[in-house]
Amino acid sequence: MSWETLKKECMDCRRCPLWETRTNVVFGVGNEQAKVMFVGEGPGENEDLQGEPFVGRAGKLLDDMLKIIGLDRHENIYIANIVKCRPPKNRDPLGTEQDACIGWLERQIELVDPRLIVCLGRIAAMRLIKPDFRITKEHGQWFDLGNRKIMALYHPAALLRDPSKRPETFVDLKALQREIENCK
Repeated sequence: MSWETLKKECMDCRRCPLWETRTNVVFGVGNEQAKVMFVGEGPGENEDLQGEPFVGRAGKLLDDMLKIIGLDRHENIYIANIVKCRPPKNRDPLGTEQDACIGWLERQIELVDPRLIVCLGRIAAMRLIKPDFRITKEHGQWFDLGNRKIMALYHPAALLRDPSKRPETFVDLKALQREIENCK
């Protein structure tokens, strides 16, 4: 399946009730041949309005985090979410919503074919790494996902709520940077 076909089918999706309240499908953004892919849980209000993942305050913080290790959302990474439509009031996406949407992300991963995947937050890590993932204990640790390596960072929104987690996240970002260097 081509990017164009995948995006068109995703934009027309009505597999779960989230389509009824969305402004935009938030498909993904970035380099479609990136070695590194970031995956969040789902769009918030700003993302729903703009149709792009990780905008607003959390997106600005993510961009700053990426810049620290030489990454840019439009040049050398790809960013997507588990669900493509905003859950009401920014609640966590339900399991049924994730199940309805996960095929879109799986096809995005196939097309990008990244060497490294970074989950942004607990929800994405629980879906992609393991159901009992503990973000407070397992952030920054690498796991194998087929022929890829995968890790999780604290979600940028969590870092805005609790800045005391930023030093740990800096250590995790440097570990990501080292792993990217090892992929060259």
